[in-house]
Amino acid sequence: MPNALVTGATGQVGTYVVHRLQRDGWHVRALVRDAARAGALSRVGVELATGDVLEPTGLARAARGCELVVHAAAAVTVDGGWEAYRRPNVDGTHNAIVAASAAKARLVHVSSVAVYGSGTRYRADGAKTDEDTPFAPLPERANYARSKRESEELVFAAHREGRVWATAVRPVVIYGRHDRQLVPRIARLLRYGVMPVVGGGRSVLSVVHAENVADGIVRAARTDIAGGRAYNLANDYDVTVAEFFRLAGDGLGRQIRLPTIPYAVARSMLGVFNVIAPVIVGHRFNAVSLSSLDFLTRDNPFTSERARAELGWDPPVQPEVGVPDAFAWWARHH
Repeated sequence: MPNALVTGATGQVGTYVVHRLQRDGWHVRALVRDAARAGALSRVGVELATGDVLEPTGLARAARGCELVVHAAAAVTVDGGWEAYRRPNVDGTHNAIVAASAAKARLVHVSSVAVYGSGTRYRADGAKTDEDTPFAPLPERANYARSKRESEELVFAAHREGRVWATAVRPVVIYGRHDRQLVPRIARLLRYGVMPVVGGGRSVLSVVHAENVADGIVRAARTDIAGGRAYNLANDYDVTVAEFFRLAGDGLGRQIRLPTIPYAVARSMLGVFNVIAPVIVGHRFNAVSLSSLDFLTRDNPFTSERARAELGWDPPVQPEVGVPDAFAWWARHH
């Protein structure tokens, strides 16, 4: 039985990766800061290794004997400025590279479409943003995107130099069980049974189910040509804003009314949307631009054709199942 180490195993993506690896016959080891709080993992046969991605010795010890390291640990929305993102995301990735290299393990780095920046993701010619799209300059406060860009650079440099076999996946906004970001925020807004939408909510959301991300991660790990390449996991299935809210309501046991407002009105009320959008998706869009409004009013600009063609990515969870399940899980646990 092959061995795999998962960092961030108690997080949303990490939890799905752990279960997927187990179903595929892997013995899974999880790097956890507090073993007492990770009892759910140990009860399903996961080996717990106490440590932190910022502590190189413990991480290297946890990776010893593993053929695969999935690096899913990251700070997504935190306070404290650049250093609060740099240390866990950049330094943590450096330590994961060193640990995987010492173990002679493959490394799958969980990155983000945030690396593209907001300036070029909606292309003037209507083409989708793929892995060959040049990165746009990042705003000064785009700390999450900057940290993901710098951590990717470390991963691919290590692969080019022959220090480790490595690949990276770039999901859009992730939802599913164990979600601490999107689902809780939307669930709290939907408790009133009303959610205003722009233009009837017909735009396609940039979201992906965590189980489908895990599927892409595991496929990347076992695909030789994935080494040194990045893969968008960005459009498993199209789901519009209105459909997402209705399906969320199904999971919460509520019928959601969706009064529509014109885009022109929404743009003139940008200050209001800069309050609403961060509530829904956090501060990953840095609020003070049209990016937050774009998320709610423009079609998903990304394509995952490379993942489908090279990894055989075949997302197992459709929105009609995944969205109600995610919100029903949240309701049961909160």
